[in-house]
Amino acid sequence: MKIAVLGAGMVGRTMALDLALQHEVTSFDASEQALSILTTRNASITTVTANLTAYEAYTAMLAPFDMVVTAVPGFMGFNTLKAVIEAGKNVVDISFFPEDALSLDKLAKERNITAIVDCGVAPGVSNLVIGYYNEIMELESFECYVGGLPKTRKKPFEYKAPFSPIDVIEEYTRPARLKENGKIVVKPALTEIDLMEFDEVGTLESFNTDGLRSILFTMPHVPDMKEKTLRYPGHAAMIIALQRSGFFAETPMQYNNQEIIPLHYTSAILLNEWKLQPGEEEFTIMKVVVKGKSNGVKKTIEYNMLDRYDTATQTSSMSRTTGYTCTAAVNAFAAGLFSDKGVFPPELVGKYESCFNYILNYLKERNVNWVKTEY
Repeated sequence: MKIAVLGAGMVGRTMALDLALQHEVTSFDASEQALSILTTRNASITTVTANLTAYEAYTAMLAPFDMVVTAVPGFMGFNTLKAVIEAGKNVVDISFFPEDALSLDKLAKERNITAIVDCGVAPGVSNLVIGYYNEIMELESFECYVGGLPKTRKKPFEYKAPFSPIDVIEEYTRPARLKENGKIVVKPALTEIDLMEFDEVGTLESFNTDGLRSILFTMPHVPDMKEKTLRYPGHAAMIIALQRSGFFAETPMQYNNQEIIPLHYTSAILLNEWKLQPGEEEFTIMKVVVKGKSNGVKKTIEYNMLDRYDTATQTSSMSRTTGYTCTAAVNAFAAGLFSDKGVFPPELVGKYESCFNYILNYLKERNVNWVKTEY
């Protein structure tokens, strides 16, 4: 297939390199520097400098391609996905925008295309798990715990972001939707902080974030669902202090006769503080737990994953775990395993056993290993 990858950041680059092993790939980005890094890794990948917010140009720009992968920042993700669908192109998306992707389902059906959205690690693999087990069990609860963290803990934040700080801050400030006793409840992000123990990592803290997304609506029969973010202990308290002090405010303020937006200022500071340096080691840790009944017998299914920076390929764990899930979905589509028309979050892909197994095996082939425990 001829595949266009929109976005050549850390994850977009990883996906382009992986897809180029089997397909003809063109990478689009506004940053010539980002594209040049990609070219040095694989000269066979075509690179195009492009303003990806020029949505009116998408129909002509994407005309030569069979499939599109979108890896743009969250704030432009919805409009990018909409433009790709309007251009009549099949697409897999990892931009994790706050808008409702399912609102584009009608448009996708009208264009007769397949759009798989939220196809990363979380949301992504977590959705695949609940989608698969929803077909073979009577589910009673779903829990997901996930975090990407630096190997070396550096005060004060003990955190590094593989993507834009403004997207992380959005995760920290957006109210978290959970499901409790059959009802959707809304709680502030960074609440209900608990300590959890993980093999090889030690103690981490978990707190509420708005990560359930589509499964709140595609799995309305599951009475209890939550997703929590994992960080080193103490991180949440520091973020709460910044939030309460106004550092994330979006209302302009005057300083030295200039108008500034605190959120933009804070993001600029954290860009350097949280930026992963070349070769800096980090890891992604995740636990997904589904509970329910199978043939009337209570059962718990648990999937655990600990993935580390790949020194051989100099690829971050978050890029690997997120990007390879997306490229697995692309190749599942290419292999004819999923061809439904419309917009589909991963739980509606994972309900097919062939797709679920294909994606987990694809990840395993790239040493992203999910360990299943059943009890």
